[in-house]
Amino acid sequence: MSSGVHDPPSAAQLVEAVREWLDGEVVPATTGRLKFHARVASNMLAIVERELALGAQQAAAHRARLEALGVADEAELAAQIRSGALDDRLEEVRAAVWETVQAKLAVANPRYADD
Repeated sequence: MSSGVHDPPSAAQLVEAVREWLDGEVVPATTGRLKFHARVASNMLAIVERELALGAQQAAAHRARLEALGVADEAELAAQIRSGALDDRLEEVRAAVWETVQAKLAVANPRYADD
């Protein structure tokens, strides 16, 4: 039973269905520019799927990292780094930035995180 206001299928399921249709039907049946654009669209939908699956957890972890550094957002973090205010916490800053990059890669293209 669904506890949300919307009936199935969920947004994630709809996105997955369209991506699978593109991959299974459109890409194999097309060539050239249309095939390229179908692959691009499929990749974009895969990003949306990953963001839907990971976004809330990643957002909470990101807020916690920023709070631990005493900043409100990435702009303030950048300003603090530029000013030297966090120089005494360099390892902590590096770890936070690395974790943020890893989270972004997990959504944009998880294969890049393996490199």
